[in-house]
Amino acid sequence: MKPANIQALILDMDGVLWIENQPLGDLAEIFTIFKRKKLKVCLATNNSTRTPGQYNERLCQMGVTNLGLHQIVTSSQTLAHMLSKRFPKRGKVYTIGESGLRHALEEQGFSNAEESQVQEVVAVAVGMDRNISFSKLRCATLLIRRGIPFFATNPDRTFPTPEGMIPGAGSLIAALIASTDVQPLITGKPSPHMIELALERLSASPKESMVVGDRLDTDISAGQAAGCKTALVLSGVTSREEGEAWRPSPDLIVEDLKDLLSKLG
Repeated sequence: MKPANIQALILDMDGVLWIENQPLGDLAEIFTIFKRKKLKVCLATNNSTRTPGQYNERLCQMGVTNLGLHQIVTSSQTLAHMLSKRFPKRGKVYTIGESGLRHALEEQGFSNAEESQVQEVVAVAVGMDRNISFSKLRCATLLIRRGIPFFATNPDRTFPTPEGMIPGAGSLIAALIASTDVQPLITGKPSPHMIELALERLSASPKESMVVGDRLDTDISAGQAAGCKTALVLSGVTSREEGEAWRPSPDLIVEDLKDLLSKLG
């Protein structure tokens, strides 16, 4: 059944727009159609490694030139936004992550703590880190065991690449959970926080919005938790059989974004 009155789309990126550096379809044409149909669009990704500016640069390289930075929301931005509410006086954050997470925290007025500054840390923030080391895990473990609040960008255990699945942020988080017996506050999907931030930026209501993603346990769950319609695309990590078995069911199961556009009319 075609969902009615969809005015806004909140799109995941990895597995929906591209896999690593390979675009999934003619993105320039797809985003032109979004604009022609007067659909509000926001991109919301659990990938914490890049800044919105870096994502925008990648989109431009793929022919998508009509998006503003406010239309790109990352799990890093969501984490930093939540920390700003929790710690209005800001402070130092011990960070396991890459430029996307560090930049988001700095934008919100936090500073990234070095290991020599751990006595001043107000929180531990963890995202994908392709330069992870035992030293980083050791420091984070000691801080969390000391009672410092533990925040994480997203629970994705794997990350899709053209060669296959590699470890994601959730794999690093799992190591810290094992060493501390503490569960982090997850700010990205499947928590609804990122979707709510995207809706706020779009000035859209959940009833008129659809969350589009390739993962049931993050994208679809987050959309459902936020009260939005959902569409599962099969261009990423999930099969049709897995999508059809999921409960509650996604509102749509489509091959890719081009197929989604045909279903939306």
